[in-house]
Amino acid sequence: MNRRAKGFTLIELLVVIAIIGILSSVVLASLNSARTKGSNAAVESGLSSAQTEAALYYSTNGNYSTYTPSAACSAGGTTMFGTGDSQMKSILANVLSNATSVNCLASSSGYTISAVLKDSTNWCVDSNGAVSSTTPLTNGYCQ
Repeated sequence: MNRRAKGFTLIELLVVIAIIGILSSVVLASLNSARTKGSNAAVESGLSSAQTEAALYYSTNGNYSTYTPSAACSAGGTTMFGTGDSQMKSILANVLSNATSVNCLASSSGYTISAVLKDSTNWCVDSNGAVSSTTPLTNGYCQ
């Protein structure tokens, strides 16, 4: 009578563990790529919303407030579009949390908001209606 021991051999267990390890590394690599794309999409959407909010601000106040350097972004846009614009503050806070860096420039007649995305590309919106994946020009507008 032939009696076999029940269970798996050490080799079988090691092969299964190796296969699971390979599959999990592939899934984690895909997940990281999807996370980056999600952050980039959030920034692009946020900047589009900021463009709309800036147009509303201009419609109400007749200007974009005064020139301020990138501190305008870190303050949630309050120094850029006036202290009472809580919607812009919320939009820029979301953009700041998803971008590598953000730069805001404004004068009474125009503005530019640009961001460096997680994949190191740029996204830029301005008061001329431009939306592009470039950095702002020296005059403050997107290319």
